[in-house]
Amino acid sequence: MKSSAENRPKAVRDRIPEIIRNSGRECAAKELSDPEFLVELGRKLGEELAEYLESKELEELVDLLEIIYRIAELQGSSKESLEALRLQKKLEKGGFEKNLLLL
Repeated sequence: MKSSAENRPKAVRDRIPEIIRNSGRECAAKELSDPEFLVELGRKLGEELAEYLESKELEELVDLLEIIYRIAELQGSSKESLEALRLQKKLEKGGFEKNLLLL
């Protein structure tokens, strides 16, 4: 059952309104400016992170990546630039392969 918080306006993937309408339900959608949508994506990022932490499902990680890529794009970057920055940081500080916990 969906909570009332899930009925508030929220950022959705591009085809979600079409999918809802094709299922016989009604919905309304509004296209936002890039700065407005960036704010909504910040909220969506938190929502999807919470869903991943609860479910641990890979599909939720995919949603997080899609949101992160769009945030980067709206901030003037790209997936490729983001990946280059990730690799640079990994070279400088390492990754998370050793499962280290700092005490």
